Amino acid sequence: MRAPLATLLLGLGLLVSGLAPVRAAEPCPPSPTQHLAMPATRAALAQGRKVKVIAFGSSSTEGAGASGQDRTYPAMLEAGLRAALPEARLMVLNRGRGGEDVDEMMARLEADVITLRPTLVIWQAGANAVLRGMSPEAFSAAMEDGIERLQARGIDVVLMDSQRAPRILSAPRFERFDAALRDLSAHLHVPLFSRAALMEAWAAAGTPATEMIGPDGLHHNDHGYACLAQALTHAMLDAAGPRRLARR
Repeated sequence: MRAPLATLLLGLGLLVSGLAPVRAAEPCPPSPTQHLAMPATRAALAQGRKVKVIAFGSSSTEGAGASGQDRTYPAMLEAGLRAALPEARLMVLNRGRGGEDVDEMMARLEADVITLRPTLVIWQAGANAVLRGMSPEAFSAAMEDGIERLQARGIDVVLMDSQRAPRILSAPRFERFDAALRDLSAHLHVPLFSRAALMEAWAAAGTPATEMIGPDGLHHNDHGYACLAQALTHAMLDAAGPRRLARR
């Protein structure tokens, strides 16, 4: 059956503009522009080399609340990047593990991340530190150690902060962990993809939390993960620069 002309034009327009056709079942609310610097990733794409992205974090990286593995944000990020960059040799690996705080992630950083020789690591952290009452100072020190280990190997790092979910917002001192990640971003010169800014923009557009957060009051639902992946895909494509990729 032939697709409707409007559908074909929409898909063509997205590809021509360089935006990945990552779409939720329902439209996503407007998202703020977030600028990412990914020099190693940009160079690898321009030169036609393999790009390996590792999504590292806890349950909202692993995909708690999603209806299937293909509805996690890393899976939808890979689909969006592949659609927009069909000549690129890229993959996104999901190395999220539910329930972990930064100390537990640090314990597996070498085996689950560094030994795989990624081009880029998207490191989501902070939610479990908030919920467990970890000190922001200890959180920041552990994250700094991990980021520096990645940077020493020439790996791009993008930080991701906590979702604006009822259980996070009701926890004491949650703002201090957001501030810790902002400070790390500035001090270590690594970009921060802020879910806080993203979800605050969604709320300002009139999107209730229940459209993006599941019934547990903490994790994204399918729509939330899809809109997170869409916003992150667009930010990564902007950071990648002109899509003039080398032929294989």
